[in-house]
Amino acid sequence: MGIIVEFNPDLALRHIDHFKRGERLIEECIPENLEAGRTYNFLKKDQRNYWLHGELPLLQTEGNAQLSRPIASIIILEATHFLKNGQAYTKGKYLIKEVFDPASSEVHFESYAKRK
Repeated sequence: MGIIVEFNPDLALRHIDHFKRGERLIEECIPENLEAGRTYNFLKKDQRNYWLHGELPLLQTEGNAQLSRPIASIIILEATHFLKNGQAYTKGKYLIKEVFDPASSEVHFESYAKRK
């Protein structure tokens, strides 16, 4: 038996409507009003590893690897693994560095690397 760990080059959270409908916790969703310089909590199912030494993209997910373009540039400040009812989770905090204009076609990341 192996140890299942996922390495994520981004943080992918659900649309806030999932929280409003009672389907997800607030920490599993993208906050309604993202603000640069503000810190938010996140929660992901399973044991995940994130890069902690720089900026990475915040994406919106609909599940099954259906991901949006980057919504913001973030820094993961902390990530902790824990068990709840026998299921592994990863929780943590992230800092918003920059919020992107959704109408813009500007490219902000090449894969996980922030463009200057």
